[in-house]
Amino acid sequence: MKPSEIREKTKEELTGLESELRRQLWKARFDNHTNQLDDTASIRKLRRDLARVKTILTQRGTQE
Repeated sequence: MKPSEIREKTKEELTGLESELRRQLWKARFDNHTNQLDDTASIRKLRRDLARVKTILTQRGTQE
């Protein structure tokens, strides 16, 4: 997910996206541990997307 796409979302959408990414990351880690995950690069992508969302939420929090 690109940062420009994330910046277009509202704060409520970002908090929902953050919780969804956390859920997906937990599931990917669990699947990886049980050898059911085929694409291990997805864990890295999810972590980075989650970091982008959290960064933008923090930036918006300091602006207000």
